[in-house]
Amino acid sequence: MNRNQKAASILLAISLVVSVPFSASAKKAPAPVKVEYVALGDSLAAGLSPNGYLDYGYVDYIADSFIAKKYKLADFDNFSVPGYTSDRLLLDVTKSKKIRKEIKSATHITIDIGANDLLAKINTDPSKAPEALVAVSTNLNKILKTIDGLNPKVKVYVMGYYNCFPYYPAEQQAALMPLLTGLNNQIKSAAIENGDTFVATDKPIAKNFKKYLPNKTNIHLSDSGYKVIAAEFWKAISKKK
Repeated sequence: MNRNQKAASILLAISLVVSVPFSASAKKAPAPVKVEYVALGDSLAAGLSPNGYLDYGYVDYIADSFIAKKYKLADFDNFSVPGYTSDRLLLDVTKSKKIRKEIKSATHITIDIGANDLLAKINTDPSKAPEALVAVSTNLNKILKTIDGLNPKVKVYVMGYYNCFPYYPAEQQAALMPLLTGLNNQIKSAAIENGDTFVATDKPIAKNFKKYLPNKTNIHLSDSGYKVIAAEFWKAISKKK
């Protein structure tokens, strides 16, 4: 092949490549998964800080994770209220038109509820603490069943509680820990019964409770503590895409 023939061959090859439509040679990136996230719960989901003011909480970090992980976070509603008990949340999901509407369109729901039921009994009449566990179990089952009835396809993640009194002496710990275990067992059972996901938080927080619960007189988490809780939720969320 002489020089002119070789040059002609190269030009022909280039022209063939250029003539191929770009759409045929390039793969179209998949559209991001659309997420509509609803958070339900008490002061922990509301983001109450150890100093008593509302700040970034674990649900906000979960919302941030959806964005960082290339999801399309189309909607994020946090209906959590400090001091909420399971009966108050049950009233919301059965009676609130706004909350029910958002549940119907949600793709993901996180819930933490039940600790205030137990704390109310401990602070008034500790002998009646077991009654709180029964109430949490009954109400949470109704809450989850109601959510399922409104939106059978939604992914629901229910939080187990950490020990919020790690600074108490051993004698008080011995009395409180069985109650915490009982509360978490009731929450876990309700989640499993309704086909939802239980997210344990007790062990991750206990690993460094002085950092995550810096105020000895307050049960709420530091910013780093809320990040730990969010990370536990995200592990569960990542498994159920």
